Amino acid sequence: MSIKAIQKIALFSIVAGSATAISNTYNLSWAQVADTQEVSIQFQAMVGDKAFTCGSSYSNLGIAKSSVTPTDFRFYVSNIGLIDASGMVVPLQLEQDGKWQYQNVALLDFEDKSGSCANGTSETRTQVTGSVPAGDYKGITFMLGVPFNLNHNDATLAPSPLNLTSMWWNWQGGYKFVRIDLENQKMAANDGTQQHGDSHSQYDSHHKGQRHNDQGHDHQGHTQHGAIQGFLIHLGSTGCQMEGNSQQPKFCNHPNTSTFIFSEFNLAENVIVADLAALVSESNLERNEPDTPLGCMSALNDSDCTTIMNNFGIPYQGQPSSEQTFFRIE
Repeated sequence: MSIKAIQKIALFSIVAGSATAISNTYNLSWAQVADTQEVSIQFQAMVGDKAFTCGSSYSNLGIAKSSVTPTDFRFYVSNIGLIDASGMVVPLQLEQDGKWQYQNVALLDFEDKSGSCANGTSETRTQVTGSVPAGDYKGITFMLGVPFNLNHNDATLAPSPLNLTSMWWNWQGGYKFVRIDLENQKMAANDGTQQHGDSHSQYDSHHKGQRHNDQGHDHQGHTQHGAIQGFLIHLGSTGCQMEGNSQQPKFCNHPNTSTFIFSEFNLAENVIVADLAALVSESNLERNEPDTPLGCMSALNDSDCTTIMNNFGIPYQGQPSSEQTFFRIE
């Protein structure tokens, strides 16, 4: 006999595949049943129509038609649910594997520490695994990011996959929900640009991860003319306010999480594609806004973030996002 409790949750985001934002109320069905099914949700990192691989260079990216070499490609997803035939969202109970998934958070890691990705980890992860009540599911929803209750803990003490300090800013800022690092040989010579390693802290900790053998190096880039330059995309919360002596903030003015809903998704046939080319399609990867962090690290008043945040489906600088382009179903 099944036991069901219905909980309501409001999702505020851009719907993938739709041109309008939503702020509707959906029913999440939390079910404990005798009959469950194991599921595996596949993700793939792409650069346009080409698969992402460490050491490969990709051309014609952004408005400057740049050639870049990615050096990192990782992100966290959470609050994953499958949509059944009646339109009900049923939460996916993640497999607690002690490495890639913890509670309702999963890490997707597409770099393998080879070639240009030397600062990453050798193991990759391209799927999310878990279980749901047996049934017929036609769609999927998930959040890009780490939930607030897990986002502001000490990464050096956290369970895996939240123990990667290369995916963490600090107590106040929390985790980098997305880390995509690019090298570019054609970035403009220093034109007053302040070359920060990070908008939240000036470096990534070199603390060794507990189970991922993480070695988090900073990717600050260089200012010499003609040297390899970086364009970093680090998505995370900003404006996080602490009270008293607490190291953990009570809230963040800009959570910078986004929830995606795909009404058509076949577990047996489809893959969720994260497309770097689509993400940076309106960005100039050869120039950095003066006196701002290198690339887009979620800081306010950084024009390098305007289109990237929009393509993540996240409002920025008081402007709503029109339509996310980072994820698609294939």
